[in-house]
Amino acid sequence: MSLPDPITQLTKRGDELRQLLTAWCNQNSGSDNLPGLAAMLELLHREFARLPGAKAERLALAGTTAQALRVRVRPAAPLQVLISGHYDTVYGADHPFQKCELATPEKLRGPGTSDMKGGLVVLLAALQAFEKTPHAAKLGYEILLGPDEETGSQGTAPLLEEAAPRHRLGLVFEPARANGDLVRSRKGTGIFTLTCHGRAAHAGRDPAAGRNAILALCEILPPIADLIDELPGVMVNIGAIKGGGAANIVPDFAEAVINARVTHAGDDALFLKRLHDICAPLHAREGFRLEIGGGFNRGPKVETPFETAVFADWQKCAREFGLAVNWQHVGGGSDGNILSAAGLPNLDGLGCVGDHLHSPEEYCHLPSLVQRAQVAALFLHRLAAGEVKLPAGK
Repeated sequence: MSLPDPITQLTKRGDELRQLLTAWCNQNSGSDNLPGLAAMLELLHREFARLPGAKAERLALAGTTAQALRVRVRPAAPLQVLISGHYDTVYGADHPFQKCELATPEKLRGPGTSDMKGGLVVLLAALQAFEKTPHAAKLGYEILLGPDEETGSQGTAPLLEEAAPRHRLGLVFEPARANGDLVRSRKGTGIFTLTCHGRAAHAGRDPAAGRNAILALCEILPPIADLIDELPGVMVNIGAIKGGGAANIVPDFAEAVINARVTHAGDDALFLKRLHDICAPLHAREGFRLEIGGGFNRGPKVETPFETAVFADWQKCAREFGLAVNWQHVGGGSDGNILSAAGLPNLDGLGCVGDHLHSPEEYCHLPSLVQRAQVAALFLHRLAAGEVKLPAGK
């Protein structure tokens, strides 16, 4: 099968795409930087609204002034695809990592270069090329770009869940792995806060009257951390702890924040049961009260036969450009988890190749901007042309 000229011509856009990525990454859009998110949304709206026939709108989210961007193209076309991404990063306005630098001719280091502004550049370039291919009118798509993925997508999740039934397939432009692999499956993720209330007392005059919340909480954290040995596929991290006050007061308050990740459907319920089992004796102890807050914000993304079949077609498109693409299980969550829970099969990790996410060494492998855009554009072209046929059902 021949390759459409608009897709092969993407090779001429390498410098342009690098410049666009640099501009986007130099605009801080940390999840809690509301002015930065608004500025980044403006940049994205400007570019994606230029797609032929695009209807771009900004959507309000619950609990924040940050907005999501939705772009719809040909919503009446017979075949519909949902495309997901996010434009927030983990780097706040006061983080020292703010600007891009060219580490090597092929390596751009900067905040969000890989996770996931590089993926947004790949997506935009792919759609720009696809729109010039001969069968584009047969395929419609909806793009949802959220401002809160790094904090759990609480605001964006309802939009994804509402959109999922309208589409046959989801495409998630999170970064590929450092070796170029896509994402086969993801762990589900949850954040829990354990708050222990004890009883204050003077540490010198009457310590026995007190109930030390710090010591009590520290008793249960090791068995919670040990759940990784008891429950296969479960990861637990005690991420933060605080409590107490003056050294001469028996502390009546302590709090720990826990990150849990699960691999299989049903693992979340098992983890929750064991968490409550471990915490119950402390809660029942005289003078103490233990509160468990938070929960799982993403269930696990588990590979389906539908996705296996579609991934084989994606691999064929990649081979057209000399790329040997595989996929793997990863520990981090994404909006792909949310789409899976909503019943929409999806391919994840379709963005640029990069590494060292969430660190000052984050980078994008620049040649992958063009390469991954070509693969995505070719897949969409073949899907629109009927050369790629989606399996029946979802």
